Amino acid sequence: MIHQMIFAYPKPGMSEEEFQRYWLDVHAVEYASKIPQIRRYMIDTRIPLDERDDDPLWSGVAEIWLANEEEQLASLQTEEFLQGARLDEPRWAAFWRTVVLDTDAHVLVEPPAHTGTGPGVKLIRLVKRREGVRLADFRRRSLGEHAELVRQVPGLRGYLQGHTRDGAYGIGEAVLDAAYQLWFDDVESVHRALASAEFQQAENELRSFVEPRYVHQMLTREHWVIGPESR
Repeated sequence: MIHQMIFAYPKPGMSEEEFQRYWLDVHAVEYASKIPQIRRYMIDTRIPLDERDDDPLWSGVAEIWLANEEEQLASLQTEEFLQGARLDEPRWAAFWRTVVLDTDAHVLVEPPAHTGTGPGVKLIRLVKRREGVRLADFRRRSLGEHAELVRQVPGLRGYLQGHTRDGAYGIGEAVLDAAYQLWFDDVESVHRALASAEFQQAENELRSFVEPRYVHQMLTREHWVIGPESR
């Protein structure tokens, strides 16, 4: 299963609230969800982490699940994509700021059952390994020592690592190596977690093998469009 993540930002002149509402109420319902190969579909809308969080790289994430590469290619050739979702994107999204990651998901702490419908929040963190660190070593450390430290963070309700699929490295270097997803009960729980000694220990270990300037994070709220069960 391919777990695709699409990071998007509002087109010029559109507020973040307008962007998120259009994505959820119009684009997702009338266009993207009609692509038949999409098995599950979620939109994560950004919420401010604190008062300084006012200049985001992205304002939301689409999470799409596709069965395999063949169905992914087929989805891009459908009328629903070519004459629907693709043509609609410039109406609300700054497509030149869009980043797409095709990932393999590794569930390290099973997310809560209410995911996508309850009051919880999800912290998404993007990372790129340091120059000189082999991809295999990055994955081993990320899923090993680092994951064990993150599991100890207080208030953590779910934890998934999505590692960029091998195909992204076929003709060069992928822009990012992984997207980490961490679930919490609420914004206050996130603040307590980030301030904890356990998180700082995990962060120190992480920054020993990733490039700090390419660590990006965004706090979000989930909205299922198709799911949580596959169609």
